[in-house]
Amino acid sequence: MRSNIVSEAGLPTRISQWWGGVPFITSSVVILCGLVYLVCLLFGYDSFIEICFLPSAVISQFQVYRIYTSVIFHGSLLHVLFNMLAFVPLGSELERIMGSLRLLHLTALLATTNAIFHLLIALIVAHNPLKSYPVFINECGIGFSGIVFSMIVIETNLSGVQSRSVFGLFNVPAKWYAWILLIVFQILMTNVSLLGHLCGILSGFAYTYGLFNFLLASPSFYSSIESSSFLSACVRRPRYIMCTGGSPSGYLPTHSSTNTASSGLVSGGIWQNISSWMPQRETTDQDSQRFPGQGRTLGSGRTQAASDSDSSLQARLLDDHLADGRQSTAENVGAAVVAAVPTPIQSSGSFDEEVKKLVAIGFEKTQVEVALAAADGDPNLAVEILMSQRE
Repeated sequence: MRSNIVSEAGLPTRISQWWGGVPFITSSVVILCGLVYLVCLLFGYDSFIEICFLPSAVISQFQVYRIYTSVIFHGSLLHVLFNMLAFVPLGSELERIMGSLRLLHLTALLATTNAIFHLLIALIVAHNPLKSYPVFINECGIGFSGIVFSMIVIETNLSGVQSRSVFGLFNVPAKWYAWILLIVFQILMTNVSLLGHLCGILSGFAYTYGLFNFLLASPSFYSSIESSSFLSACVRRPRYIMCTGGSPSGYLPTHSSTNTASSGLVSGGIWQNISSWMPQRETTDQDSQRFPGQGRTLGSGRTQAASDSDSSLQARLLDDHLADGRQSTAENVGAAVVAAVPTPIQSSGSFDEEVKKLVAIGFEKTQVEVALAAADGDPNLAVEILMSQRE
């Protein structure tokens, strides 16, 4: 009799399965950077001085294109591989939370703000009256790592974890994680742009503290773009994640729970026209100081009726587990919470009360806060998120 044979999937199959789970914009960025490097390799192009971010050239010749060309070009195979391997998990996580179109907007925003910070710091250091350092204004920087550092800060702020592992060697407090990486790379690697990585960290913190809120659009703005005909081919892609179905603010957590005044930047009829085309985001009383709300991304567009289906999703999941005879103690607790609080939280006081209830049940406080924020204060969805993390 033939014995049973247990075989593992080969490396190509595993890579194919891994790549199949990478969302649309994240995979597109990887393909773009890979193709650009491949073309440069095939044609022997290595004149990076023409496309890198060079502060002196941006100032004297106003070569603004360097802000974006410097991001997609890389100096070596290890350079592009390392950056893309670091970007894929970060980009995938953020894209599933924000939606594909919003992640694209975030990437362009971070590339621009990184360059602005880089330019300002280089000018300040070069014209320091005490001791000038003109080396930074003539430093040529390329690569996607600046945006990667920004996303590290944003994702760490979003996750709410207390510590992070540095290459699996040792743990550091999460708030110092990006700074520790900055120091480690400067020590271990040569030709690493200190200012490029530093500006990436600064942009990430500026975003999480809400300083860029006036540059962000409302969910209805992204929905209007996704419903247009010119983007239909991308939206139909299986790995594309719609931006609809999120909270009214639709942003990652920030430390600011109020709208940023726009009248100080643009006034008059121009801003009114832009505002009518790009609606302003709204805030609710359930917004906390650290997590005023984040978008929940879905695979397809949903109407307002999605909130009703979301509120009953936990009950349906619990019923399925009961039918299979595999209901756990955590699920019983989740069912009790769903029955006790059937409606979303309406105030910050209720938010704190629900946090205390779920912590008393046995969930970790930071995870509870993140789950409630991700669920827009809906305890039903929060329980679902917490239980899925335990599976």
